[in-house]
Parts: sequence; C-alpha cells; structure tokens
Amino acid sequence: MSNENFFEKVYAVAREIPYGKVTSYGAIAKALGTARSARMVGWAMNASHNSEDVPAHRVVNRNGLLTGKFHFDGTNLMQQLLESEGINVVENQIVDFEKHFWQPPINEQ
Repeated sequence: MSNENFFEKVYAVAREIPYGKVTSYGAIAKALGTARSARMVGWAMNASHNSEDVPAHRVVNRNGLLTGKFHFDGTNLMQQLLESEGINVVENQIVDFEKHFWQPPINEQ
C-alpha cells in the first residue's frame, strides 16, 4: 500500500471522530488493521494541514498528550480547538481522557 493510499485511509477514519471526542494514533492504526503503524498515522496527521476537512486536532497520543501541537499554526491552536469542543486541556494533557476517547471501529478487511 502506498503512503498516499494509507494517508487517505487515515483521513477517512479521522473524519469520523465525533465533535468533542478524541482518539489516538494507535487506535486509528488498529482500526485500519495496521496496529504497528501508529507513527505512520502521526505522519499522515502532520501532512493533513492543507485538508480543512481532517480534524487532526482530535488525534492525540495514547496517554492523551497533545504531541502533535507543534504542527499547528500558533503554539496553542490544537488546545484551543479542543477546548472549543468542550475538552479541557491542562499542561498539554487532556483532562478525563477516557471520557473523551473515541474508539474507531475496526475495519474487517
């Protein structure tokens, strides 16, 4: 599978993340049947900045840390976007991460 094809599959999952919810790089990788490719999911999120329809701010690491925040314009944009959806962030960490976590459905292919 090419990177471009993989990235499009990642974006399709990211577009499904409900408003006010977050998921992790690993959860997206697992949903795509490529559980060991969480880093590639991160690369896809970093490459998505020209795609306004990809809510990259809703993808965080497995502990709820805003590890992708440096790839957004402005230092606190990722946090501001999450807070505008009702998600509280303290020191780059999502408060009540489990409450806000969305598990993407596993793609049975």
